[in-house]
Amino acid sequence: MALIPSISAARWLLIFIVAAGIYFFHGFLVPVLAALVIGFASWPLYRKLLNNVGGNTTIGATIAILLIIAFLIVPIVIAASYTASEIREWFGWAVETNRFGAPVPEWISGLPGVGAWMTEQWTKYIGTPGAIGEVIQLVSGANIGNIYRAVLAAGNGAFHLVLTLLFMLIALFFVYRNGASFSKQVDLLGERILPTRWERISRVVPATISSTVTGMTLIAIGEGIILGIAYWIAGVPSPVTLGVLTGVMALIPGGAPLSFTLVSIYLVASGSVAAGVGLFIWGSVELFIVDKTIRPRLVGGPIKLPFLPTFFGLVGGVKTMGFLGLFIGPVLMALLVAIWREWVREVEMSVPAETVDIAAKSSDGKSPDDTNTPPLRKAAS
Repeated sequence: MALIPSISAARWLLIFIVAAGIYFFHGFLVPVLAALVIGFASWPLYRKLLNNVGGNTTIGATIAILLIIAFLIVPIVIAASYTASEIREWFGWAVETNRFGAPVPEWISGLPGVGAWMTEQWTKYIGTPGAIGEVIQLVSGANIGNIYRAVLAAGNGAFHLVLTLLFMLIALFFVYRNGASFSKQVDLLGERILPTRWERISRVVPATISSTVTGMTLIAIGEGIILGIAYWIAGVPSPVTLGVLTGVMALIPGGAPLSFTLVSIYLVASGSVAAGVGLFIWGSVELFIVDKTIRPRLVGGPIKLPFLPTFFGLVGGVKTMGFLGLFIGPVLMALLVAIWREWVREVEMSVPAETVDIAAKSSDGKSPDDTNTPPLRKAAS
């Protein structure tokens, strides 16, 4: 008799191979997840494109990748480059201000009620030479010069981002080309693992991803672009950076109105009353149109994330996966919430059926108390 059965040895060998694969290829997890998210969200459009090219998956996948590069990747890269240049200008201003100090702007000292207090704080933390560096060193433990040099050297990280985008596009090409056959294989394995639940859960996942991406990410990008243009028209400094920040804030419920409201207050306080009021009115009208007409049409999935899971998904995604975490984090959180709600719904549907069975047994003249078992314990057993 063998010391280790062949079946056990095969299982341990399989576990070792899977662990080795995860160790060696975990660096590709982020681009593969991003490709899957984009593939799930754009699959209905891709099927229409596939019908127009006669069902040729290679040609269809190539055209889809070119469209994604033209309408998604290129605008994001342009916005990121402008944002980086504007942030460098901010840090340059901070370095000069830290060296010589900066006088209090007139619009801050002229604020009603809080002008005197704001003037005092500005003089204490910004107007005095070296004050900004002391605050930054107190908060982060780093010198402002080191932070500035780190920002200038952050361009090296752009190479890693380009590689990640390249791997994502390669993975997305094969998702489009072989997605149908791969989904059939996943369904076979899913039916083997979860024979009674897989069909329902597998239908929730793509619908959830599609609704999350279209309802949150694409709308957030659109709001960032529209409000960024409005910032530029209103004469706000660094409109591209503020537009990007507004788009990121739009992923959180209430983030977009908070962003353009603060910018409008800044314009009014700095003397541009007409521009500030016009920006606030434009932002309110745009937000009303999006929430009442566009968002309900796009968000047709089975799940709508509340504030807390959305916030955790956004922050956790960015912390774990960087820029692409803006897209992946909320989607993963939406999947967790969808699975949880599906589980709760299944439990709620099973409880009445078990209660009916207990009532039927009681109607036969056999009381649940005859078995010395409480009814609630019977219903839960």
